[in-house]
Amino acid sequence: MSPPADSSSAPTSSHARFDKLTPVLIVDAVEPCLAFWTERLGFRQANAVPGDDGRLVFASAERDAIEVMYQTRASVLAVEPEATRAERARDLAGHAALLFLEVDDLDAVERALAGVPVVKARHETFYGTAELYVREPGGTTVGFSMRLPGPPAPAGVDP
Repeated sequence: MSPPADSSSAPTSSHARFDKLTPVLIVDAVEPCLAFWTERLGFRQANAVPGDDGRLVFASAERDAIEVMYQTRASVLAVEPEATRAERARDLAGHAALLFLEVDDLDAVERALAGVPVVKARHETFYGTAELYVREPGGTTVGFSMRLPGPPAPAGVDP
């Protein structure tokens, strides 16, 4: 058996096509997170899995090309063997993600998010966008970005 290859010998590109990235966010409660997307931003609930107590342990919301999934921390841990639950709980703690969505009407998004905790108020960037960052009920920061009219962003600058 040969030793595993180190990262320096790994291929630098893939010829596989990547169709979609869907985050699965681990949270304490699914319902308030799902409501953030469906009630405020017009997403539709695509999936819902209730637990034994009737509360959701998994759900997803979809709109256009965006899908966000949520699963409860308790349901992730419940399928772990007892011997590894503490280790898995440590694995689920302390991770951070930021969701970044490009939109065509930041004014409409901002109105829909009235009252949601703001992480970074609406601002204009040097690369030609207006952006707003909020915290959804599960604790994840969600950024919304809209291209401003005018010259395109400088080469090599991604919003």
